[in-house]
Amino acid sequence: MPSRPEPEPDPDLAPVPEPAAVDPRESAARRLLRELGATELEHPGGTLLAHLDRVADQLTRWGAHRDLRLAGLCHAFYGTDGFALALLPPERRDELAAVIGTAAEESVYCYAACDRKASYPTLAAPDAAFRDRFTGVVHTPALHLRRHLAEITAANELDLARHDPAFHARWSGPLLTLFTRLRPLLSEPAWQDCVRVLAGRQP
Repeated sequence: MPSRPEPEPDPDLAPVPEPAAVDPRESAARRLLRELGATELEHPGGTLLAHLDRVADQLTRWGAHRDLRLAGLCHAFYGTDGFALALLPPERRDELAAVIGTAAEESVYCYAACDRKASYPTLAAPDAAFRDRFTGVVHTPALHLRRHLAEITAANELDLARHDPAFHARWSGPLLTLFTRLRPLLSEPAWQDCVRVLAGRQP
């Protein structure tokens, strides 16, 4: 019998072989993070920079390509709906884009701008109603941006759950409910980790 063709990988989340050399954009992003004080800001598990490094590493283990990894490393630059402190105001997006590229910066902005209460309920739907908390504009981001938002959200929240027992105790149930809703946007490795970390069981 002829063998069945393998399904094509998702171009946004499929593993991409990484060359040995460090991406110069990543090194430049870390320099900027240090200059803006990310090594001096406390965060569960150490400093903000340590948290950002762990989020980027988690995304890499899930098979994220370099732009998504960079977005994970830089996801807190403009603050977030759950982390008010911003290293840069969104009016200075061009400064971050010059360091990590426009594609990665667009994902950083999408994560930072997400009004979670308004946007999460429909984020996985084709007609998702995403509310930009900076501008108040409601629109439907491109599918790849919604996938990136879901992956960064999962990597961020799982890192908090791993390093803050009180956070895990309070939020593991609601977060598992959220990621179940967002499952169509999540890579399979991300979903499996959500179940393992938040429910304490194999998916």
